[in-house]
Amino acid sequence: MLGKFFSSSRRSFDSLSEQEVLALAISSEEDDARIYRAYAQRLRPDYPQSAKVFEEMADVENTHRSMLIEMHRKRFGEVIPLIRRDHVRGFLERKPDWLRDNLSLESIRVEAESMEQEAHRFYLAAAGRSTDASTRKLLGDLALMEQGHEEAARHLEQEHLPAEAREQENEASQRQFVLTYVQPGLAGLMDGSVSTLAPIFAAAFATQDTWQTFLVGLSAAVGAGISMGFTEAAHDDGKISGRGSPVKRGLASGIMTAVGGLGHALPYLIPHFWTATAVAVAVVFVELWAIAFIQNKYMDTPFLRAAFQVVLGGSLVLAAGILIGQG
Repeated sequence: MLGKFFSSSRRSFDSLSEQEVLALAISSEEDDARIYRAYAQRLRPDYPQSAKVFEEMADVENTHRSMLIEMHRKRFGEVIPLIRRDHVRGFLERKPDWLRDNLSLESIRVEAESMEQEAHRFYLAAAGRSTDASTRKLLGDLALMEQGHEEAARHLEQEHLPAEAREQENEASQRQFVLTYVQPGLAGLMDGSVSTLAPIFAAAFATQDTWQTFLVGLSAAVGAGISMGFTEAAHDDGKISGRGSPVKRGLASGIMTAVGGLGHALPYLIPHFWTATAVAVAVVFVELWAIAFIQNKYMDTPFLRAAFQVVLGGSLVLAAGILIGQG
């Protein structure tokens, strides 16, 4: 009974009349135009050239919507049936605006192109399944319109987003990614990896109890993660520094801090002390080299200098923890 209820809540595309297919196309054009205008509004402060692309793409969608409405008026009259994507099984759905807020510039470009490609494929497939000549022609025309939208999008991008402007916007997007995610995450990873070394290995060599050592490591990692996360989120709201959302930065810093500490705490789930310690030491050096790699890749720090600073510092803290534990 429950399955029957859900299966009947949305109609199949094949059950739609020609008028309903046209109404569906009209509502789809309206939705896509709103999506493109939302993209334009979001991108305008930081990426004005890309914003122009999406503004004009929205204008193209509205032009096609007007053409479809005129076609409906000629064939079926003034009253357009209320039918949308979410009323039809198998039809392409668009994410609401709040699920697009965290998309990067390049992700927005890719999704916009995907919207046009998917709509084109849908109409083309629907036309191939239709046995009614007029409906088949209508669906084929809609498929050609969507293909035209994709070509128009590429044309608009070439017009408003030449190579130099695109490169500048990509660089700005990359800088924002580094400021919002990489820098706080790297600081957290360094803090979690290095600051927890001494208490974990001190506890390990003082007790030689793997379970107690794991509990010490777990508490140190989680505590440091919470502390770093709140500190990062609280000390800078991002409005003046331009570092982005404090919540995003706090999560990046807190999660990576906890990950850094847990990396060499988890091996102590192994009951044999020396095996667990050997694995933990190996994990520590992997973490330190990973930090050096991230510094080199995103922060333009020479790899050898980053490796020397991080590995040397981490090794000193590790040695201090072992010596304190044996004292």
